[in-house]
Order: sequence, then structure tokens, then C-alpha cells
Amino acid sequence: MTPWGRRARRVATPTDPAYAEAFRAIETDPNQLLAVVEDEDGVAGCLQISFIPGLSRRGMWRGQIESVRIASRLRGAKLGREMLEWAINQCRQRKCQLVQLTSDKSRSDALRFYANLGFIASMKASS
Repeated sequence: MTPWGRRARRVATPTDPAYAEAFRAIETDPNQLLAVVEDEDGVAGCLQISFIPGLSRRGMWRGQIESVRIASRLRGAKLGREMLEWAINQCRQRKCQLVQLTSDKSRSDALRFYANLGFIASMKASS
């Protein structure tokens, strides 16, 4: 078990006040981007990009993609691929020279999907 708990602690109820606080922090930070895709049935997908300045590699910026979620009704319909391609393009536009993605290692389907897009597992935290 990680120091933060298992999946049950990863996603709380939508009315948890911690979410409102997180949304406010993301909204006011110019280096954060929260993207939501909607269709006629509601929220279809979302992801977050953090644009991270760095000192290594001559001040290289990197884009960190996380919290990628696709509505179960749309999995396999290429929306995830489109969203990640869009996110990578956002990183390019912000002059990021590296794009990294985080995912829980227990999400085997998601990890296969990310590998098919060219992402390489470079670090695996212990559980």
C-alpha cells in the first residue's frame, strides 16, 4: 500500500471540499490546464496538464499529463487517443521539450493504451 492509500482513497465523492480547493488552485495557476470534453450525454473525458519549468537541460520545460479519464461508454472509440494527441500538442505550443504521463500501475488497460501511444514506463513506484 502506498503512503496515500489504495484506489478507494484516490477518488472521493464529487462534493468533497478538497475538489473545490483543487479546482481553485488549478484555475489560478497559469501553468495548469484542466481540459474537459463533453458530448450530448455529458462529460466524455478529462485530463490535466502541468507545465513544469526546470533547471536541468538548460531550463527545459516539461509537460506532465495526468488524471486522464474517459467515460466508460466511450472507451475504445478513439477519444482517449484524440485527447492525448491534443494534450501533447498543447505541450509543444508551450515549448515543452519533454512530455511525461503519470498513471496508477494497477490500471493495466490504461498502461497498455499509453504504451501504444509511445509512452515508456520509466519509473514504477512500489505499492
